[in-house]
Amino acid sequence: MSNKWVYLFTEGDASMRNLLGGKGANLAEMIKIGLPVPKGFTITTEACTQYYEDGRKINDEIMEQVMAGVAEMEQVNGKKFGDHQNPLLVSVRSGARASMPGMMDTILNLGLNDEVVAAMIAGNPDPKFERFVYDSYRRFIQMFSDVVMEVGKKYFEKLIDEMKKEKGVQFDVDLTAADLKKLAEQFKAEYKNQLGSDFPSDPIEQLKLAIEAVFRSWDNPRANVYRRDNDIPYSWGTAVNVMPMVFGNLNDQSGTGVAFTRDPATGEKKLMGEFLKNAQGEDVVAGVRTPMPIAQMEQEFPEAYAEFIKVCDLLENHYHDMQDMEFTVENQKLYMLQCRNGKRTAQAALKIAVDLVAEGHKTEAEAVAMIDPRNLDTLLHPQFNAAALKAAAPIGKGLGASPGAACGKIVFTADDAAEWAARGEKVVLVRLETSPEDITGMKSAQGILTVRGGMTSHAAVVARGMGTCCVSGCGDIIMDEENKRFTLAGQEFTEGDFISIDGTTGNIYAGLIETVDAQIAGEFGTVMAWADKFRQMKVRTNADTPADAKKARELGAEGIGLCRTEHMFFEEDRIAAFREMICSDTVEEREEALEKILPYQQNDFEALYEALEGCPVTIRFLDPPLHEFVPTEEADIAKLAESKGKSVEEIKAIIDSLHEFNPMMGHRGCRLAVTYPEIAKMQTKAVIRAAINVQKAHTDWTVRPEIMIPLVCEIKELKNVKDVVTATADAEIAAAGVELSYEVGTMIEIPRAALTADEIAKDADFFCFGTNDLTQMTFGFSRDDAGKFLEAYYESKIFENDPFAKLDQNGVGKLMDLAIKLGKPVNPNLHIGICGEHGGDPSSVEYCHSLGLDYVSCSPFRVPIARLAAAQAAIANPRK
Repeated sequence: MSNKWVYLFTEGDASMRNLLGGKGANLAEMIKIGLPVPKGFTITTEACTQYYEDGRKINDEIMEQVMAGVAEMEQVNGKKFGDHQNPLLVSVRSGARASMPGMMDTILNLGLNDEVVAAMIAGNPDPKFERFVYDSYRRFIQMFSDVVMEVGKKYFEKLIDEMKKEKGVQFDVDLTAADLKKLAEQFKAEYKNQLGSDFPSDPIEQLKLAIEAVFRSWDNPRANVYRRDNDIPYSWGTAVNVMPMVFGNLNDQSGTGVAFTRDPATGEKKLMGEFLKNAQGEDVVAGVRTPMPIAQMEQEFPEAYAEFIKVCDLLENHYHDMQDMEFTVENQKLYMLQCRNGKRTAQAALKIAVDLVAEGHKTEAEAVAMIDPRNLDTLLHPQFNAAALKAAAPIGKGLGASPGAACGKIVFTADDAAEWAARGEKVVLVRLETSPEDITGMKSAQGILTVRGGMTSHAAVVARGMGTCCVSGCGDIIMDEENKRFTLAGQEFTEGDFISIDGTTGNIYAGLIETVDAQIAGEFGTVMAWADKFRQMKVRTNADTPADAKKARELGAEGIGLCRTEHMFFEEDRIAAFREMICSDTVEEREEALEKILPYQQNDFEALYEALEGCPVTIRFLDPPLHEFVPTEEADIAKLAESKGKSVEEIKAIIDSLHEFNPMMGHRGCRLAVTYPEIAKMQTKAVIRAAINVQKAHTDWTVRPEIMIPLVCEIKELKNVKDVVTATADAEIAAAGVELSYEVGTMIEIPRAALTADEIAKDADFFCFGTNDLTQMTFGFSRDDAGKFLEAYYESKIFENDPFAKLDQNGVGKLMDLAIKLGKPVNPNLHIGICGEHGGDPSSVEYCHSLGLDYVSCSPFRVPIARLAAAQAAIANPRK
């Protein structure tokens, strides 16, 4: 039996979405429930996959089945494809299983050629009909040229504009049959001019080329980017829908429209939509003419409108969700051309979910499952005013590294950002790349724009933690930091110029675009409470400051999964003492310098424990290499030399000696504590003393610090540092005469740690997967440099996603699974979490649920996303 590549609409239903695509499955379902749909057929997603396997060709078997589908369509409709007396014209539309706006445009009126046009006009002498035929023909030539043959729309639009100008009319509808006939001839001439061949007149050739164009569009750049952003696998392919044309542009008794059963912006339960008389579908979407509100259709076409209202109720009750529909009225008769669950804003998604439960359409679990967690980002950050954004054109694009919208004056250094912000200026910090010492400037800026770096670069990670808008890795910027200027899209920007950046899309705009503050609606709390009922994993946050921790608690975090202590060292009042420690010659000198930092660290930890109100706090000991802390400015070097009683040259020699060829794999993490145990001692004292003080102040809380040793790759290494920690902690607790329990665990971020997890688990109270470094070490990519070549990997289909943004389940995931399976039997009390950036990515959270992790930890503003994603994972795949 040969494969079945083609299904009539009457052979399918909504359950066949994977094979027929969303559009095809829904057209079949609408026919099944008795709605007026032109009866056509769907070419399956498997045929698309086959097209690529056959070297981008449609094989004979598929084409045979397509022609059998056409024959069936001819029989049902009583018209013949390519016939001169009674021609059948068709539309060709794409339809992947996941809705992908903008992937492949529709082709209407396929099957027309000079002979068919002449025969149609000869059969109906009405001048209005002649105008309709030429209107359909010029539309077909333009669409086919643009969509199938990739001759840009602009050439044809220019000809239309010239024709309207010549005739002194404003709208396409004001052009006569003779004008449109002339346009069709001009369009064909333009086609030949651009491609060097005549416009194809054989309807079967037209159909085959159109189907190929739909399949080809699955691999176009915008489709690839959309798939990457929305976790849609390349292997799914797209289906093609071929259906008989119904004509909204036939006469004034006809028209076309698009409608939603609820408001997609707010979620309000009311019909929203637009309608155009004497028009085809693309006119509404493209905004060629200003359409009328859907309610006005009632005056124009009362019967069709009454039927449409019934269809809306029927569809929403059938799918139990807000519907987005396209329809056409031909001679007062309604035809449905598409329905799907409508795209909506996050605010609308929450309202619709809560309303559908109240109306009895959905259970709480179904309501939680229907919301895309990634959309919640937009609720928590400022956004651009929608109208202002529509009017603006981006001048460049980077990676949308931290969502939200920001506009302000350009500054080029962190110090300037802090200084300008202090005097009330709104600034956007533009850097080649950021480093830890930029932290104060980053805090002061409305947004951050970097030339280098990916989704897990320093700028991206820190910005997400602070909830600050960030666009990273815009390689098109030609930067001149020294002279405080850069060039983008041929335009020069200097300090103080205005710029606007969109951290969700990565778009960059010249000038100021108005922003609106984030609004969290009442439905947010309702949906989150439902999500918390279902999820089986805890959600913690990555937070280094009390402000971040407090924000995360407001958004539902149940603890801190990662506090990076090094960020505390960069504060003005303590960096000097830490630099003295680095440049000390003896243990005593180092201890003396660290003693100055101890009270600061202790205060930091006390504030964090207070903010967390007895919830767990995991504190990672110092991780970055020491060279990140040393001064770079001459004045700072001189100051350090003076405080240490050394010459400037000696200090410079020490600084030079700290530079490493590969610092990410150099002297950092627990290696620092092995070399300088006094650092671990000081940090342990601060952690334990802070815990004792807060526990005394709040006897009803359980303050139980979790001390995390980073970058361990060998059990003896962990033991070495843990011995220092426990000896110091136990001495502090004994001296205070109190009872306090604490835990010492480790980050699993080196492949060898995962491979020897059974040994490491003997001495660890917990594991936390640091998947930023684990991904880096497993792939052998530097996460700060990978952005330079990942684009080529996407284009070559080597990767479909950025492994730093979406957890690599095949490689990194296997190491995590292995570490759990090795570690748990050795230490059944071992609790396990993840604190890399992946902890806030929905598909990665789902994977963590399947591995059996106890918690995920993510930046504060991603906490709601993780809560929702964890609930969806538990609903779809409950743990035993």
